[in-house]
Amino acid sequence: SEMLYDSRDEFPPLMARSAELLHDEVERFQSLLDDLLEISRFDAGAAVLAAEPIDLADLTQTEIDALSGLAERHNTPISLQVTGPVTAEVDPRRVRRILRNLISNAIEHGEQKPIDVYVAGDERGVAIAVRDHGVGFQANQVTQVFHRFWRGDTARARTLGGSGLGLAISMEDARLHGGWLNAWGRPGQGAQFRLTLPRTQGGIVEVSPLPVMPRDYQPHLDGSGQ
Repeated sequence: SEMLYDSRDEFPPLMARSAELLHDEVERFQSLLDDLLEISRFDAGAAVLAAEPIDLADLTQTEIDALSGLAERHNTPISLQVTGPVTAEVDPRRVRRILRNLISNAIEHGEQKPIDVYVAGDERGVAIAVRDHGVGFQANQVTQVFHRFWRGDTARARTLGGSGLGLAISMEDARLHGGWLNAWGRPGQGAQFRLTLPRTQGGIVEVSPLPVMPRDYQPHLDGSGQ
C-alpha cells in the first residue's frame, strides 16, 4: 500500500486515485486496530502510567501546532488561553492523545467556527477545556458521548475517519491519572470537553479549576432556560 501510494504520480489518474483510497483505508484500519488494542489493555488492567512533570500549557500548544494543518483545511482558528502555573505529573503521551481527540473532534463538528482551548490550575489540580461553537449535542447525551462507538447523529458522516473509540480511550486515560473527563453540549451552541487531573501522581482533586459549562453560553438561544 505504501509503495503504491508513493508511486501514485507515475500512474494513470484512475489507478492513482485507487492507490490513494487503498492507502487511506489501510491507515484507517491501522488506527482502528491501535484503538482496539488500547481498549483491551484498559479492560485487562494492563495500562501503565509513565508520569513526569510537564507544563501543560506547552504540551497543549504543541498539540495545537500538530493539528494546525487539519484546522487550516477546515478553516477553523484555534486560540489558547492559560491561567496560572499548570505544571503537573502526567503521562505526556496519554495527555497528548486526549488533546488530539478533543481538538480533532472540535474541528470536525465545529462548522468552521473558532475553537477556544483553556488551560488553568490551582493548588491541587489542573484542567484543560476545549470549546467549539458547532453542532453540539443534547444535554441528556453528556455521558453517552463517552460510550464506545457512540454517534450522536447516525445520519451525519464523519469526515476525519475516526474509530469511534477516541472519547472512550480519552476517558480511560483520564481515569488512569486519577482525574476525569466531562462533556457539555447544546444543539446549535457547540460543545465543551473538560479534562481535570491532579497535580501530582496519586494526588486527589475534587474541584476542577475550570467550569464544565462554557462562560459564553447563552441559554436563551437554545430555549432551554438553563
